[in-house]
Amino acid sequence: MAKPTPLSGFPELLPAQRQVEQQVLATLASTFELHGFGSIETRAVEPLDQLLRKGDTSKEVYLLRRLHEESAEGHAGMGLHFDLTVPFARYVLENAGRLEFPFRRYQIQKVWRGERPQEGRFREFTQADIDVVGRDTLPFHHDVEVARVMLDALARLDFLPGFRLQVNNRKLIQGFYAGLGVSDEGIDEVMRLVDKLDKLPSDKVRELLVSDAGITDEQAERCLALAAIRSVDDSFVARVRELGVDHPLLDEGLDELSTLVRACAPLATEAVRIEADLSIARGLDYYTGTVFETRLDGYESLGSICSGGRYDALASDGRTTYPGVGISLGVSRVLVPLLQRGLVTADRSVPSVVLVAVTDEESRGDADAIATALRANGVPCEVAPTAAKFGKQIRHAERRGIPFVWFTSPEGTGEVKDIRTGNQVAADPATWQPPTHDLRPTVSRLASLAPQPPMNKETNP
Repeated sequence: MAKPTPLSGFPELLPAQRQVEQQVLATLASTFELHGFGSIETRAVEPLDQLLRKGDTSKEVYLLRRLHEESAEGHAGMGLHFDLTVPFARYVLENAGRLEFPFRRYQIQKVWRGERPQEGRFREFTQADIDVVGRDTLPFHHDVEVARVMLDALARLDFLPGFRLQVNNRKLIQGFYAGLGVSDEGIDEVMRLVDKLDKLPSDKVRELLVSDAGITDEQAERCLALAAIRSVDDSFVARVRELGVDHPLLDEGLDELSTLVRACAPLATEAVRIEADLSIARGLDYYTGTVFETRLDGYESLGSICSGGRYDALASDGRTTYPGVGISLGVSRVLVPLLQRGLVTADRSVPSVVLVAVTDEESRGDADAIATALRANGVPCEVAPTAAKFGKQIRHAERRGIPFVWFTSPEGTGEVKDIRTGNQVAADPATWQPPTHDLRPTVSRLASLAPQPPMNKETNP
């Protein structure tokens, strides 16, 4: 078989890198569960009519078809899900009679998206979502809750760069535009264009607001003035009021956003902060209130790595509506660029904390018995692959990052050696425990996670 060509957009991790990813996923899952969110998993495929309900996503959907597909369309009418929100909405509708509302779920799964591969953007990647869904109504305090949960989760990933959770409220910006006299048809276009401020200079956005959204120069200027407001506390309220616009929806949005910012402020740290950013609108039209975006410190070129918001009508069976609020972390978008650069890694590529040495092949059974006793005591271990000289067995452990080597004795116990320090002591496999910090691989990072120039092209790690 010829050497395979790497497939762009489908990152695969080496064992030490996978250890990092597993620890991130375990931290997220345990944090979500601490807050009472239960885990679900949905199927990988959805009917196309469901996938295409979420706006202009047709270019992102991978179709499902058999090699000898005979249908007129050339496909099975199904596609791989490109996010976890669409399948979750369908899941809620199908299982509403068996769910307890408000329904709180977290979901960590692969998704597939037909994007041009580049740094931080892949065709196959892992997302971690949390959502709270109600029946007919969902109190605003759940918007606050999901923000606090994600802040808590991100703060626990202390081996990663810092995060800035940016929040806004679509009621606020819609009410502001309405108060300016922008037509109902024009409000969505204004939001869409203002949301481009992270990609286009403000002068270009101002030009588009006039030419494409059909608003006046003065209205465009005040829209940009609103979008320029940033605040880590609720002082943004006074700054919005200074712009001299009044509307009931604006008042409602200001009240909700200020409540959220104040409630999240106690969770802010140097590494994880929350900021009211009134330029955030989110491009998807089903958001109706709170919206979230998150930037990774020093890696803003990756775009938003954690996004979401309030959606009041995404799921409905025609009789009952299921409003919800959620936030989604792009795990692969955060991790893969850091792993590719070697900025984050694990101190060993295997879970084993002990290598049980083999004196000779005739005594391998004794080594296996030691390993069984260690595992019964919760200590991950493996037996040396060959009965080479002990020096070679120790070097084998070093290459795999295994910190301890166990030498058996005829009595079935033996001695354990910390190969990092050379310290060797007698031990009983039925009771011996390594130091707590050695029991599982430890994620480490460079002393500085300062940003580096973007990689020229996306490749598998």
